[in-house]
Amino acid sequence: MKPGFVYIITNKYQTVDYTGVTSNLPQRILEHKEKKYPASFSARYNVNILVYYEQFQLIGDVITREKQIKAGSRKAKNDLIRSINPTWKDLFEDIKNIMTE
Repeated sequence: MKPGFVYIITNKYQTVDYTGVTSNLPQRILEHKEKKYPASFSARYNVNILVYYEQFQLIGDVITREKQIKAGSRKAKNDLIRSINPTWKDLFEDIKNIMTE
């Protein structure tokens, strides 16, 4: 079974965030960066900086985690991001080599 990822992206001002799931994180983040879907939320609000992600072996676990994150407050999401990425750097370069089968 394919592993999956839950991720959080933000804009350059860290005022808007988006939480999503995917089976191919590098490809999905590149789609956000290139605004592949111009009418999408991430394209309209320039949300394309990867600041957080988690990997799971089962897609059901990914979806459960996404719901937990989305149900949390903005403060809870910010705290989660800071727990692994205190400077809110773009993690895209770090994940380019993640390969999914």
